[in-house]
Amino acid sequence: MAEITGDQRVQSEVLEGLATAVNHRRWFVELAVPYLGDNPIEIGSGLGDYALEWAEYAPRFTATEADPDRLVRLKERLADQPKIDVREMLLPHSERGDYSAAVSYNVLEHIEDHVLALSSMRELVRPGGAVVIIVPAFQFAMSPADIATGHVRRYTKKTLAAAMTEAGLTVEKIHYANALGLLGYFMATKVFRLMPKEGPMVKIYDTLVLPATKTVEQVARPPFGQSVFAVARVPA
Repeated sequence: MAEITGDQRVQSEVLEGLATAVNHRRWFVELAVPYLGDNPIEIGSGLGDYALEWAEYAPRFTATEADPDRLVRLKERLADQPKIDVREMLLPHSERGDYSAAVSYNVLEHIEDHVLALSSMRELVRPGGAVVIIVPAFQFAMSPADIATGHVRRYTKKTLAAAMTEAGLTVEKIHYANALGLLGYFMATKVFRLMPKEGPMVKIYDTLVLPATKTVEQVARPPFGQSVFAVARVPA
């Protein structure tokens, strides 16, 4: 069974730092909302920031985590949310389910056998339901920060679509997101070798730059981005 790789402490520090990027999270929350349905499951909920926002759009929501320590923290944080179920989940697995959608942000890049992981997500979702994915884009941006947090690859639209298709999914939508974020990430982590943690740079970008980036990209999809966003369907 493939587990998420990398330093779990560093991963948690990065998650805590990026939790302050409120505008970024709200943008990416909105991307998935049309595909959630009535009973979605999130694969790799981390500290629960996305789960709390997505749960507002569904009668039931399931949050999952693979790391035992983060799972304890996730359960504690979501204990007062009666509509959110919290459980442990590792990918890949052999479980079958009837969820309306599986959504997984910035998880697939940690897993060696990503096709098998996507196949596991497909088995959790009812026919016609969606598998919604965000992953980091472009291998040239692989940095010490990626390695420290356990990334084994970064993606293009082509490579992510190929993996989803091989996993038996039908790609419905795929595009890059956050073009300026890629440039900022490359300079910060590859050139200056910084970790993407809480600080002035994250706050300035999230407050001043990201809203304009989002507005532009809602009109015209960029040819590159910090992330790849994809929606695929489970065949009926």
